[in-house]
Amino acid sequence: MTENEIKLKAIAALTALRSGVGADYVSDLLGEVIPEYFLVPASADAKEVGLSVLHQLSEPLSALITGFVLAFEAVADVYEETEPEVSTEEILQALALDIARDSE
Repeated sequence: MTENEIKLKAIAALTALRSGVGADYVSDLLGEVIPEYFLVPASADAKEVGLSVLHQLSEPLSALITGFVLAFEAVADVYEETEPEVSTEEILQALALDIARDSE
């Protein structure tokens, strides 16, 4: 799967969530970007296996995160153009505070 295809999966997942599609569908959609198998050297020790798997996961996960960021930036830009009373930054700060409170 190409980097752009993975970014599109991220955007599709966000769109599906906002449309009320079930979390299982979204999980399946995002799961499609994770390799079905990993290639590791037959004689690899645990550290080498871990590094090999991490390397093979890093590209699709990076593309997925990039897709989420691109989608957020697009929505935030449009939101900011409406001259809202609350800025995107303030919304994110409030969200971070809520998460921090829930973590205590």
